[in-house]
Amino acid sequence: MKGEPPMLTTPTPHISAKPGDFGKTVLMPGDPLRSKFIAETFLENPVLVNNVRGVQGYTGTYKGVKVSVMASGMGMPAIGIYSHELFNGYGVENIIRVGSAGSIQENIHLYDLVIAQGACTDSNYAAQFHLPGTFAPIASWELLSEAVKAAEARGATYHVGNVNSSDVFYGDHIGVPEGLDSVYGLKKMGVMALEMEAAALYMNAARYGKRALCICTISDHVLSGVETTSEERQTAFTEMMKVALDVAAAMESR
Repeated sequence: MKGEPPMLTTPTPHISAKPGDFGKTVLMPGDPLRSKFIAETFLENPVLVNNVRGVQGYTGTYKGVKVSVMASGMGMPAIGIYSHELFNGYGVENIIRVGSAGSIQENIHLYDLVIAQGACTDSNYAAQFHLPGTFAPIASWELLSEAVKAAEARGATYHVGNVNSSDVFYGDHIGVPEGLDSVYGLKKMGVMALEMEAAALYMNAARYGKRALCICTISDHVLSGVETTSEERQTAFTEMMKVALDVAAAMESR
């Protein structure tokens, strides 16, 4: 069919793994050290399958199911590259981003989980697809529904809704009246939290007929300034990791 993306040969430019090294589902934290932590803490017999540019990828088993975890780096260009290569080079069907996000709602607190049903963005990532109007990046319903089941079963505090994927970490808000500031605009539209990857991941999944989901732990509250430490972000967000792994196990038969 005209316009179908070519399958990539392996190894790809950014992943040195061999065909078959990845499971059907890959968890993608941004931080390579978080990838290592998840593999060593939760997977049985984890094997390092990628370490190009220090982007560590592991495959092991969880509840008897082959599952992989690999870092994505920070931002939409980075997760766009890695998800493209996993989807089109290694036959991965499901990617679950597990990361941190900043809450912009008073009722969403540190360590709460946010499950991104949709991802608004200020990025121009969608321009490459030559679409009319505005594209709405959304999660896979199958992954989303399994994540809600897993969060409920674990008694986790979670919220489902929109996040905002931004290209900017250090936004310049100096001199902008509160009512015109973009964060307050997103807040009044019910957006739960700010992060930097989900929209690109969801767009790639839509383009290539795959499934994607973003589950984040709240690491800071943007409006109040309350935040966790970098060490806590690396190792303390275990509830999110367990929920994502439960989803991976549940999806094996689909």
